[in-house]
Amino acid sequence: MKILYHPAVLDHHTGATHPEHPSRFEGFGDLTPEPAIPDGEPFLELVHPQSYIDLIRKHCTEGEPIDNDTQVSKDSFRAAAAAVGATIRAMERGDFALVRPPGHHAYRDEAHGFCLFNNVAIAAQKAVNDGKRVLILDFDGHLGDGTMDIFYKTDQVLYWSLHQYPAYPGNGSANEIGDGKGKGFTINCPLPAGSGDDIFRHAVEYMMPVAIQFQPDVVAVSAGFDAHQFDPLLQLRATGNFYHWIGKTLQTTFPGKIFATLEGGYNVEELPGCVHNFIAGVNGEPLPHPETGTTSGLRIWETYEMYLHQAAGLLMKYWKF
Repeated sequence: MKILYHPAVLDHHTGATHPEHPSRFEGFGDLTPEPAIPDGEPFLELVHPQSYIDLIRKHCTEGEPIDNDTQVSKDSFRAAAAAVGATIRAMERGDFALVRPPGHHAYRDEAHGFCLFNNVAIAAQKAVNDGKRVLILDFDGHLGDGTMDIFYKTDQVLYWSLHQYPAYPGNGSANEIGDGKGKGFTINCPLPAGSGDDIFRHAVEYMMPVAIQFQPDVVAVSAGFDAHQFDPLLQLRATGNFYHWIGKTLQTTFPGKIFATLEGGYNVEELPGCVHNFIAGVNGEPLPHPETGTTSGLRIWETYEMYLHQAAGLLMKYWKF
C-alpha cells in the first residue's frame, strides 16, 4: 500500500478557521502526484443523482456554502471529483487515497459534515456493480452517516463503524443494524468519550467474526484519524499504535483485498504519523511512530460493553459470534 495523491485536492478552500483546510496535508512534506488517477466525475452517478451533482457544481461555481460546516470555493468541485478518482484508483491498486474533501457524511442527495461526494461509497458501488461483496470498515471517530444510509438496505455491502457516541452526527446507535435485505449488514460500535486503545482493539476483535463470515471480495477502509487522543474535534483516546495494529490486522485477515481513503483527522501535527502507521501496518512494516498506549476507565468500559452487548444481541440473529 502506498499513498495516492492528486494536487487538485488542495484547491478546495474552506476558510482560515475551518478544521478541514488544505494545510492538513502540510506535514506530509512533498507529495508526489499520481499521474494515473482517473477523472472522478463520470463515477459520481454511481451513487449521486445528476440533480445533486449539478447543485454541488452550482454552489462551488458561486462559492456559496452548503451549510455552516460544509464550505466550498470555486475549485471545490474539481477537488471533490479528484478525491473520487483517487479513491477509485486506490481500490484498483490496494493503495491509500490521501484526499479531501472527505466523503463519509455525504448522502445520495445531501452534503453534510465537510463532505460533498461520498468517495468510499462510490468506489464500493462500482465494486458491487462488478459483482463483488464489499466490507466498509469506518474507523473515523464520527459515524459515516451518509455511507450507512446509502447501503442500509443492501446485503452486498457490510458497513461497520467505530465512532464516538453520542457525538456528531447524532445517530449510529447499536440498534441501527440495517433494514429490509440489509438487516444485519450494518454494524455500529458506539464508543464512549474517553475510550482508549484497549476498547478500540476489543471492538474490532469482537466484531471481526461477522466481517469474516461476510466473505468480502473488497475491504474498503474509511480511514479517519479524528479518534486520535490529540484530535481537537472529539474526545476519544486512540493512539497511532492502534492504527498500525488495525492495518496489520486487516491485511492478515483479508490479504490483498484492502484499500483506504482519508476521512477526518484534524490535528495537523499528528495526522501524517497516523496515516504512515496505518500503511506500515498493512505493509507488514514496523511501527514508525510509536506512542504510549492508552487504557480506558472502568465506567467507560461499562458503557462500552452495554452498547456492545446491545449490538451483538441484535446481530446474533444473522451472524455467529
